[in-house]
Amino acid sequence: MRKIVTALAAAAVAAGTLAVAPAATAVQPEESGYAPPPIKWGPCSAPGLAKAGAECGFLVAPMDYAQPSGETVQIAVSRVKHKSSKYQGVMLVNPGGPGGSGLGLSVLGRNVPKHAGDSYDWIGFDPRGVGSSKPALTCDGNYFAPARPAYVPNTPQLESTWRARTKGYAEACAKNGPLLQHIKTTDVAQDMESLRKALGEKQINYYGFSYGTYLGQVYSTLHPDRMRRMVLDGNVDPRKVWYDANLDQDVAFDRNIKIYFGWLAKYDNVYHLGKTGSAVEQLWYAQQRKLDRNPAGGVIGGDEWLDVFLQAGYYVFGWEDMAKAFDGWVHRGDWQALKALYEKSNAPGDDNGYAVYSAVQCTDAQWPRDWDRWRRDAWATQNRAPFETWSNTWYNASCLNWPAKAGKPVDIDGSKASGALLISEELDAATPYSGSLEVRKRYPRSSLISAPGGTTHAGSLSGVSCVDDRVADYLATGALPKRVRDDRSDVQCTAVPQPVPSPVATGAQQKADALTKAAAEEKQSLLSGLLRF
Repeated sequence: MRKIVTALAAAAVAAGTLAVAPAATAVQPEESGYAPPPIKWGPCSAPGLAKAGAECGFLVAPMDYAQPSGETVQIAVSRVKHKSSKYQGVMLVNPGGPGGSGLGLSVLGRNVPKHAGDSYDWIGFDPRGVGSSKPALTCDGNYFAPARPAYVPNTPQLESTWRARTKGYAEACAKNGPLLQHIKTTDVAQDMESLRKALGEKQINYYGFSYGTYLGQVYSTLHPDRMRRMVLDGNVDPRKVWYDANLDQDVAFDRNIKIYFGWLAKYDNVYHLGKTGSAVEQLWYAQQRKLDRNPAGGVIGGDEWLDVFLQAGYYVFGWEDMAKAFDGWVHRGDWQALKALYEKSNAPGDDNGYAVYSAVQCTDAQWPRDWDRWRRDAWATQNRAPFETWSNTWYNASCLNWPAKAGKPVDIDGSKASGALLISEELDAATPYSGSLEVRKRYPRSSLISAPGGTTHAGSLSGVSCVDDRVADYLATGALPKRVRDDRSDVQCTAVPQPVPSPVATGAQQKADALTKAAAEEKQSLLSGLLRF
């Protein structure tokens, strides 16, 4: 899934090398399968983890589980131990992506209300190829360096240029060798099983955001007896891995950006960008065309302009920052704020997240091999949803020439799973709501919390008590909301609220917004800056 979001500064908690001490954990003997060596736990070098008292280490796993005695990979792992006397096991967490760093998510337990997270050992990890894991995947660190050719291929030359760029990226990735063939979601699920063994646990608990919901689906299908409790927030539709899912996303993002334009129009007295959503939309596209012709500062072209505002379709959290940058550019010619927002989600010289994203997406399932199919589908979608269709097409087009063989998606079956708490805002664009309804069907002992009208993706633990308190109750007792018979959500909550700009907000509104924003940013800062799906 196409995704570039603001990489909040605190996400650096997941970065840095790992300091490891010689102490080891005890591992229970396993009756069969790969038996990982003990994890050697030691202090973490990342400041956020160190402050939380986390331990860090590496899980050693086979590069290829069919050859367990062959080449290995090292999975970076962190742990924050339980604080309650009522220990309920380990809680593995994945932030999404694929390609998102989860090493810093061992501190997520403190975000769960009612101290319900205190009874778990929270386990963060960088999936194979990601971040601090070894080897880490990289192909071309300058691939997103601005300014790039216009996304929409209105001329044959632009189409040829982008096809060559995406092919070149795929060819550059070939240098990573065998890791490319062993980085599917099924490989990561097997790493989770090895991690369970290394931690000496009979079962795991799991909290997955975005793409992490699909990882949870795969693991619980392959190892249903090993999954105890599972929270899946922003659910991937298992029927659409991955080509069709991207086409669905194009349409959903076009809807959500219109919602954002309507919000800007609502506060025209603050930003002066148009009194109607249509007027704001026309201005936005006019600026994109202008920047296509003449990138601001030679840096912010039409592509970069789109990438900055793409996050508005994912979250309400950054709406004000983007509005201020829009206002500053239109009225004062200030492009530095746009550049800052772009670089937060595209660290210069770093393509690790995108490289892993591509490697997983391109090999989880076979993408169409015929470029004419891609072109037809893109133009048909572009005609009704022009906001991000072609940018998303090029973002994934390396799969046409990917230098590793694609596999087949797992047939997700939750009929044997003990249960799951599913969460989705009903206008989530990254993982459309229909996916959560499909997962609910496949997990007959699950319950779904939805937020009608909400556009925030994977927004649990962001300060909405209706959602967060139910997460806490489930983690504390295993109790799920009562399941209804109809094909719909079992509980409806209010959505993560849209912000009210400070110049027009009342004192009470400012206080409420500040509390919500603080809770949301605390959670979001722990998620990777490349949470694409």
